[in-house]
Amino acid sequence: MNNKDTHVLSGFYKDSISHFILIFAYHFLAMFQELVHAKAFQDYLETTSFPKTPQHLYDPIRYILSLAGKRIRPLLVLMGAELFDESTVEHALPASAAIEFFHNFSLIHDDIMDVAPLRRGKPTVHQKWDANVAILSGDALLIKAYQELAKCPIDKIPALLQLFNTTSLEVCEGQQYDMDFEGRAHVGEAEYIDMIRLKTSVLLGCALQMGAIIAGAEEPSQTLLYDFGVNLGVAFQLQDDILDVYGNPESFGKQIGGDILSNKKTILFVKLQELISPDDQSELTYLLRQTIDTEPEKIEKMMNLYAKYDIQTLAIYQKEKFTTIAYEKLENIPVEDYKKQALFSLADALMHRVR
Repeated sequence: MNNKDTHVLSGFYKDSISHFILIFAYHFLAMFQELVHAKAFQDYLETTSFPKTPQHLYDPIRYILSLAGKRIRPLLVLMGAELFDESTVEHALPASAAIEFFHNFSLIHDDIMDVAPLRRGKPTVHQKWDANVAILSGDALLIKAYQELAKCPIDKIPALLQLFNTTSLEVCEGQQYDMDFEGRAHVGEAEYIDMIRLKTSVLLGCALQMGAIIAGAEEPSQTLLYDFGVNLGVAFQLQDDILDVYGNPESFGKQIGGDILSNKKTILFVKLQELISPDDQSELTYLLRQTIDTEPEKIEKMMNLYAKYDIQTLAIYQKEKFTTIAYEKLENIPVEDYKKQALFSLADALMHRVR
């Protein structure tokens, strides 16, 4: 190797190191921004008081809000505003609270419909109190969401309300489709994708677009950001389906194979139904009729069917397809790349959970 080659390699390594440092700096800045937004939202939430009485109306609200998860949705509102105008983030705090209140309202009612005993490892509201209390507290929380929207910049309220109302109705539609699917023997892939888009993903898109509206973004940019959130949400749910069967129980935080035991129609199950041969259909029918008590190997036998038809690979392909679409939408938004880094980093964190 001559001196010229050495010099070229030296330059290459310097460029590589500089690139690595730049990427690390972007990710560090993105994490810092998320922490700042999380603190701003928490501080704002603490200023939102609920009356002490009647206790059975407001105590359940305080309780469900105390079972805080990652609070991705309110963060997305703030990040959507920051993407276009940093000075509007503070004005977006009421909208972020509205999204969080609506999300928790839907959780309270979903838990009643699912007869779920636990939420984030704690008793659900209807278990801790009763179904009537839970229904009324959920309704009150929805009204509080509208009260928060009324605090947004007055010239933005009509657009925010239109988006929020459309999204709220879509979430209800998604929940109804999900319940309808429980009583159906067969669900198509397109139907399943549309259900999770409505039930879960549109709220992510709504959160981002609400921030963009408050920041005064142009409508084409709002649409791109909304589509980023929706496609990311679909990919996230598909990944959740995959991790339920193939994930690491310690990092996943849920029982592995829970969807199999409850005969839940996931992307894995839908693809298996689509491809299964008549010879294996009887085995599938048998397994669907069994519980863990009558068939201790139900999870293992269902996983064997998944393996036979390479269902995991097919499901990963679908997840990656929607992830790619989401990233392309974000890339096409006409703002500087460094402003998008926080959203890219958040998306990466959501889509690369340890299996």
